[in-house]
Amino acid sequence: MKTFFNLVQEVQKPGLCYRCGGCVAFCTAINYGALEIDKNGKPVYGDMEKCIECGLCYSICPEINDLDEETKRQAAWSEPIGRVIETTVVRASDAQVRQRATDGGAVTALLLHLFERNRIDGAIVTRSVGKFQRQPFLATTRKDISDSAGLFFDTSHGMKRFSDEYMIFSTIEEFDPMIKKGLKRVALVGTPCQIKSLRKMQVLNLIPSDSIKICFGLFCSGNYTFGVKEQQKLAGIAGISWDDVIRINLKDKLIITLKSGDKRTVELKDMESMKRYACHYCSDYSAEFADISFGGIGAQEGWTTVITRTPLGRAVLADSRSSKTIEQFNVEDNAEFASKALQEVRKASSAKKKNARYMRRNLQAKSVQVRV
Repeated sequence: MKTFFNLVQEVQKPGLCYRCGGCVAFCTAINYGALEIDKNGKPVYGDMEKCIECGLCYSICPEINDLDEETKRQAAWSEPIGRVIETTVVRASDAQVRQRATDGGAVTALLLHLFERNRIDGAIVTRSVGKFQRQPFLATTRKDISDSAGLFFDTSHGMKRFSDEYMIFSTIEEFDPMIKKGLKRVALVGTPCQIKSLRKMQVLNLIPSDSIKICFGLFCSGNYTFGVKEQQKLAGIAGISWDDVIRINLKDKLIITLKSGDKRTVELKDMESMKRYACHYCSDYSAEFADISFGGIGAQEGWTTVITRTPLGRAVLADSRSSKTIEQFNVEDNAEFASKALQEVRKASSAKKKNARYMRRNLQAKSVQVRV
């Protein structure tokens, strides 16, 4: 049976670890200190001798093919981008939510809707803790959910984790406080790799993965490291001073909003050197195993492209529309808004899959080098 030691050899050393946190969150010996997450967000041995070598961490890793077929069957996955029940373009009806949130605030609006309808007790999200920095967070109040919205600059907090990495999304290490608080109905907002890891856990009926009642997946071009050198490079490309920046958004390009209200953009191809190494090998752009997938690509500014993938996701979206929590793009303004949005998602997904195949062929053709 393969164990965390094999994960280190097969996933971490080649640089393929997405740092989703699944292996640590569901380690059967976590309370004994076998595994932990280091200051850079990487899973490591806390005490190798305490590992009971059950192999669970290996099986649920999104980079490992174990359980892939079972996970696809459970999700009714299909080519080319997973199951698609409905594609639409929406935004939060609440202007205050839209003002703070990203791409129309659909994720925040739906979380608030579920919370206020008493469908969930909390949500695993992230919140700003400094420039370029997000921190995993278990939101258990309306204010918590609202405060987690958007990618605003905030220099009032220190950063305990993740160094200078720009953490856009949550990590499932927040399962620990969820367990301690006894929450049984929680929404997870995460990246494609995090959603896939959770789905593998649910295939195995692992506790407490059953406490996650709905998964909101975010379109993902990758996670980026914005250290001092990277910040200087971006400032030069965009022609800005970071002191003038109040907000950033990442979709088909990096969008920088200044205090004056002006916007500057940076093409993703100019940021390739800043992307986390493992993200070059990921083939899932549109969160193919989520209940609902979200992103700004394919939608007009201030709106969110939404793909419902499960009956549960479709029901949540329909209920929020009927209760006026969200509003749909006006078909009279563009009758093809949904089909064009889906076309853009498929295009971005195809490009990411093609790049991942290319990178993996190159990786197999050369000797393995240790990546951190």
